[in-house]
Amino acid sequence: MSEKRPVVVYGASGFSARLIIEFLREYNVPFIAAGRNREKIEEVLAHVPGIGTADYEIVEVEHKVAALASLLEGATVVCNTVGPCIFYGSTVAEAALEAGCHYIDTGGETPWVKLASEEWGAKFAAAGLLLAPATAYMSAVAEACARIAIERAPGIDSLEILSMFMGFPTYGSTQTIFGQLQWESIYLEQNEYKEWPPVTTLEVSIPSAITTQLALPWGGFPHPIWFKDHPQIANVRAFGGLLDRSLMEGIVAGQRDYQEKIKPLPPDEQRQVLAGIADSMQPGLPPRENRRLQRTVDVVVGRGNLESIRVYAHGQGAYLQTGLIQAFAAHHLVHQPPRKVGFASPGEAFGHREILAALEAYGFTKVTVG
Repeated sequence: MSEKRPVVVYGASGFSARLIIEFLREYNVPFIAAGRNREKIEEVLAHVPGIGTADYEIVEVEHKVAALASLLEGATVVCNTVGPCIFYGSTVAEAALEAGCHYIDTGGETPWVKLASEEWGAKFAAAGLLLAPATAYMSAVAEACARIAIERAPGIDSLEILSMFMGFPTYGSTQTIFGQLQWESIYLEQNEYKEWPPVTTLEVSIPSAITTQLALPWGGFPHPIWFKDHPQIANVRAFGGLLDRSLMEGIVAGQRDYQEKIKPLPPDEQRQVLAGIADSMQPGLPPRENRRLQRTVDVVVGRGNLESIRVYAHGQGAYLQTGLIQAFAAHHLVHQPPRKVGFASPGEAFGHREILAALEAYGFTKVTVG
């Protein structure tokens, strides 16, 4: 080819990357499927519907800055799916910055988003590039609901945010769930970060359900970071989980074991033990999502002195939504600049209503205010 394909999907042998590739094909965006093992990528792509009509190539690449920067040279954006991002994201971000390439990822673990903001945000802004971690279902849909709440109720100053889904966490997600135990979970109180107590659990209610659900702060989600210096919002508490109480109780038990047995170990040993636990729970690819079964719900409650609002989104297929959001974002960047450069949330970078419109066009999400 005389011209570089504009999108690089990194970690292309993974579950989320496969879905991103499906939707890049539908958006008619040429891409490079990259990762450390060409054979695994070929095997995964062979199962992508309609892959024969996509414009792509496969590239094997080391997870090193120099190798990745060489790969990204001339590309518009890298969609990074290699996680947990707290361990692997900085390498890809540094390579993207060196190559002059926008960066988005499917992560969302709070320590990584906070690090990305503090370590890489100003550098990307100075280069006129976008750094948008957590461009994925678990963060972007709830963020869009939060921004609608702010639009509709200008008197609110506090947000409670809940994201729940029914499904099977992927290998990467399971690694993130347990790997994140090494870091504190945070919330925002009067525009300052506060820490949740260890093993905090919450009983939460969701629209269209009689029974309550078990939710966790799970690092606090990115929302406290996105609204840290917001002129209107001073308080943010975010939590979520799986719509399967038995799985959630198992995760809570793992958190208690971490506090009692693993936390006293040196950090590197902690990481190895937690990775082993995650491996035992999810050693391979989960089944493809069934939209009649793998449903999602996001709830945002906004409160001010005399005003309140509730915005919620019912959806289908958390990972399908992630694939579409990533492809939509990549398509946007191929055709026009982001709405903001430097560190940005998905809503800031691409428009929260535009993200919701893309999801609604595929029948993935419906938002209700009331």
